[in-house]
Amino acid sequence: MIAASGSTYRVGLSYLGADPCIALRGALPDRSEIDDILARLAHFDARSTRGPWTWATLRVICARPGERAADLASEVGMERAHFKTHVRKLKGPGLTESLEVGYRLSPRGEAVLVHLEP
Repeated sequence: MIAASGSTYRVGLSYLGADPCIALRGALPDRSEIDDILARLAHFDARSTRGPWTWATLRVICARPGERAADLASEVGMERAHFKTHVRKLKGPGLTESLEVGYRLSPRGEAVLVHLEP
């Protein structure tokens, strides 16, 4: 790439390996991991300026897999962009998967949801 000043820059890319979240999705958590994940979700909820969101987000994805993010967002009273940000936070611990359209819970996410339900 040539900058306006005439300098030339070289940008290099390299493959670092598979996304670790992919393998994590299928790994069913033991009780200790569930406790750690629940603590992480509680932390997300506690830091939210809009109130708790993790349970509602996981629940709507579970109930309506493969639906558009905008539809899921309206179901839980969020803007689409805000909802998608939340879903990305749930991908970190391997709880959700993106589909061609929408999302679904991973086996790990399903196991954790059981412990979140009132």
